[in-house]
Amino acid sequence: MGQAMFRGSMVALVTPMRDDGAVDFAALDRLVDFHLQSGTHAIVAVGTTGEASTLDVDEHIGVVEAVVKRVGGRIPVIAGTGANATREAIELTQRATDAGADACLLVTPYYNKPTQEGLYRHFRAIAQATSVPIILYNVPGRTACDMLAETVIRLANVPRIVGIKEATGDIGRGVAIRASVGPDFVLLSGDDASAVELAAIGATGVISVTANVAPERMHAVWEAVGAGDIGRARELDRPLAGLHKNLFVESNPIPVKWALQQMGLCGGHLRLPLTPLAADKVVYVREALAQGGISA
Repeated sequence: MGQAMFRGSMVALVTPMRDDGAVDFAALDRLVDFHLQSGTHAIVAVGTTGEASTLDVDEHIGVVEAVVKRVGGRIPVIAGTGANATREAIELTQRATDAGADACLLVTPYYNKPTQEGLYRHFRAIAQATSVPIILYNVPGRTACDMLAETVIRLANVPRIVGIKEATGDIGRGVAIRASVGPDFVLLSGDDASAVELAAIGATGVISVTANVAPERMHAVWEAVGAGDIGRARELDRPLAGLHKNLFVESNPIPVKWALQQMGLCGGHLRLPLTPLAADKVVYVREALAQGGISA
């Protein structure tokens, strides 16, 4: 698929769970079908939104295998395989590759707060141990670890590291990266609210929470981006602004799982320590769905 796999509306897919906490593979199939029918350009399985941090390794790889099987090669499947131990990240990446993932997305190591040199060596070691494209993922608001632009620029020269999901929401960060890497290095937004503005300076896609509930609309936004019409993309994105904001009124994926349950697409169960959407927050998510033209 080459670099073309890293474009457009790429959903950060939830992992549906039954009331007993087990992964609901039947619902997972339904969600994949929903995205295939709605024009989603790629699926990111078991990332942050997919509650990767509460799945054990076998469950993690089981979800990747199930998504790969259901997709059947029709769109790219990117597996979240980040970890704060380099050896664990390598194992997850290798196993996801064996499960058929087209690429892997790796978050910066959380909690142990590596130096920039440590980040460089971490990602280089993973890239050297795998055979699929690697996308870096920087989200310091969750990890307490910020991979600076100069480190990303160094890593852009490492074989198999093909791009970054930049989730800081800092357009200046995107500008610094885009200006200093080659044209083949992919810049992806990890922040729905600022994604179209990042596209204006060269991002080719978004790894999106909003796409879980509004995949057709997100597809349209990013088709406009792909056609070079940023003005049209902004216009199409405007009704989704409430979702971009209110799907984060509590920690992701709490609100988006509530929304998907209201839409009848999957159950709302989350694993502890995440808890269901608080009653006083429901109104914000419901209003945002209505603004986006979504029945729930």
